[in-house]
Amino acid sequence: MTGGAALLAPGALREPGAPEPDASFGGFVARAAAAGQLVVQPRMGFGDPRRMRAGLERTKGAVATTVGTLTIDSYTRVGDVAAARAAVAEGTALNGYPITTHPVELTRSLLDGLAGPGFPVQVRHGSSRPEAIVRALAAAGLDATEGGPVSYCLPYGRTPLAESVENWARCCELLAALVPAPRIPHLESFGGCMLGQLCPPGLLVALSLLEGMFFVRHGIRSVSLSYAQQTDPAQDAEAVRALRRLAGEFLPAGVDRHVVLYTYMGVFPRTAGGATRLLEASARLAVRSGAQRLIVKTAAEAHRIPTVLENVRALETAAATAALQERPGSPGGAPSTHGDGGADDAGADSEVYREARAFVEAVLELDEDLGRALRTAFARGVLDVPYCLHPDNAGRSRSFVDAGGRLRWSETGSMPAAARAAPRSGSRAPAMTSDGLLTALHGVALRYDAPDDRE
Repeated sequence: MTGGAALLAPGALREPGAPEPDASFGGFVARAAAAGQLVVQPRMGFGDPRRMRAGLERTKGAVATTVGTLTIDSYTRVGDVAAARAAVAEGTALNGYPITTHPVELTRSLLDGLAGPGFPVQVRHGSSRPEAIVRALAAAGLDATEGGPVSYCLPYGRTPLAESVENWARCCELLAALVPAPRIPHLESFGGCMLGQLCPPGLLVALSLLEGMFFVRHGIRSVSLSYAQQTDPAQDAEAVRALRRLAGEFLPAGVDRHVVLYTYMGVFPRTAGGATRLLEASARLAVRSGAQRLIVKTAAEAHRIPTVLENVRALETAAATAALQERPGSPGGAPSTHGDGGADDAGADSEVYREARAFVEAVLELDEDLGRALRTAFARGVLDVPYCLHPDNAGRSRSFVDAGGRLRWSETGSMPAAARAAPRSGSRAPAMTSDGLLTALHGVALRYDAPDDRE
């Protein structure tokens, strides 16, 4: 294949006779990256254990380098154990796997023969009160999950931020204590995916890094930092490169880390062709910007919950596209990014990098305790997520998509960022109306559904 490494089967990342590899989630991603492979992952969860196992089996068998996902149901996410138990007892379909309701022996049997060094499984949940979920996943023999004190609080409900910070501090320490050596517990920040879209990248990068730093300060030694594909490929590449560089600058040297990219999380194209083009664009973005893992979406996203087969097709499409993309430093590829970033890193001094660093430094100046610093930052509006209605978010920031497709600030409130003039006019960006918001929200979908779209 021109421009990329050949796809490896999940078990092909170790030479015959080589020592048993690090069995952790982060170790698997590191080995895949060293082999030139982009790890691809679905967002998949079913209440029925047999269907959940079948989904993991198909994911593991895909023609791609994959990791598995156990996405948790909505009742379990909000701690409504009684409702989850009732649904299981009545045979009611759930929108995810009720890991705290099913017996641990059942979950272990579901994973038996599947999860391991060649196919790690991550638990994804969306909870600001994750303690019971962490206890359940560790008891089942798993060691990887995701979320964060900000990213699993502000978008998902009205849990006070101070409470979420305390919950996540305990969650980190609990995960670190419950996972036995030599396995290394892994936490992924969801901070780069706040509200899915219309949040300028500088803030997404800063939130993801700050959550990663929070995890490390509470005992986690393997983290991933997230970023969700937005409206402009060039700006997105700047963001991923900035995140990689900032991770190298602010995280301790001994911490395992990688960047995970999410295929666009906003309004998805309605045509199969448009959805596929957007997925392929995210795979190319991941490779050229240096992300090591990609969370995929399917051609069915605009219409319904995707089937297992549709998830597998998306995984294989993304992997095949990534294999054809020139990698940084290869002939015809982007300039070398020198690992986690250095003075020669492509985009190192980009607008996104400078803005993200300003956010991070402003938060760190507020308090030596990062949890208190995060709470203070939101209370003072130093961090302020646009269009977020949570009571602990100041709500004074606003953003817009400029004529070139880049996300910009139109109002910054008390944040250490600059509002931008409206494109071409040089004047203040117009106030966002309901029509304007809808147009911005649907812009990517309409662009990729257009027959002449060329990313």
